[in-house]
Amino acid sequence: MTIKKIDIPFYERFALVIIGIVGIGYLIDAGKEILDPLVFGFLFAILLLPIANFLEKKLRLPRSASSFLSIILLVAFIGCIVYLVSNQISNLSGDWPMLKKQIAESIENIKHWLQYAFNIDTDEQTEYVTNTTRKIMSSGGAVISTTFGAVSSLALFYLFIIVFTFFILFYRRLLYFFILSVFSKEHEVVVKDIILNIQNILRQYILGLLIEMVVVAGVACALFWIIGIKYAALLGLLVGLFNIIPYLGIFTALLLCVLITFATGSINNVVWVGISVISIHAIDANVLLPTIVGSKVRLNALITFLGIVLGEMIWGLSGMFLSIPVIAIAKIVMDRIEHLKPWGYLLGGDYEYKPSAEKKMKTE
Repeated sequence: MTIKKIDIPFYERFALVIIGIVGIGYLIDAGKEILDPLVFGFLFAILLLPIANFLEKKLRLPRSASSFLSIILLVAFIGCIVYLVSNQISNLSGDWPMLKKQIAESIENIKHWLQYAFNIDTDEQTEYVTNTTRKIMSSGGAVISTTFGAVSSLALFYLFIIVFTFFILFYRRLLYFFILSVFSKEHEVVVKDIILNIQNILRQYILGLLIEMVVVAGVACALFWIIGIKYAALLGLLVGLFNIIPYLGIFTALLLCVLITFATGSINNVVWVGISVISIHAIDANVLLPTIVGSKVRLNALITFLGIVLGEMIWGLSGMFLSIPVIAIAKIVMDRIEHLKPWGYLLGGDYEYKPSAEKKMKTE
């Protein structure tokens, strides 16, 4: 008996794809509380896998100890960055009286400009600011309660990331053989190739981002020091950290740098800082990003930007971070499944697909 193959028209297949994407998007949005830290844990586990393997094989540590020690090293690295930034911020707070005076003078200048440009009396401006401040203070209890709740949720979110990272590292072999057993034997080579490429590309992508962050922060610190900015190290670190957020991060860094420089220096310095940040972003986008990161994840700019916007709409700030790795995983899968190759080509760019050779997985 011959089974007749049903040829479904493209518009029907496209409609099914759209319905599937909408359904998956709804489930992702509904499961944010658990999926968000789980995806971060997956990325950190991939990043820490070589360290865990080294501790387990070379130092003969048990799997639980190697996984836990790898996480401790990651937390220590992040702690060093937080310490550097907080140390610079504490220096900034030491000059608070000067900052307060500078801000007060700036506010007075803005008031006079508004009076001259829009004919709004300074007394009316002061009354409006006073009323607004009074309303904010009257709801101070609610603000404090909301802030405390946000901090508690953030701490719990980080704890979940650490727990998920540990369990993914600890049960990595179990998860690997589970994925292989889900598919039939004839697809084993393709599945192994997908797992290997996801592992390698995501690790290279994360390391590339870290290298890019260090280079951008170093260049920004050097430029701000040459210009003579008082808090050159703090502003350079901010530029490097916010640069991790594609497209939108550099504008946030520009705003913070301009505001801090405006409160602590002259207009000349503000202009030079703005020019420096924009120049760094231009060099980073055209030289560093394609060289360090772009070669790891082949995604075109349109899909990348669309993914960042959708990620922010669904999961907020964490969605912006995770959008590129998630799209990269989808592209790796699509490039290796015959019927999905056109979609993989759409996510990438105008280049010829070349399947990679099968390599041995390092999951032992």
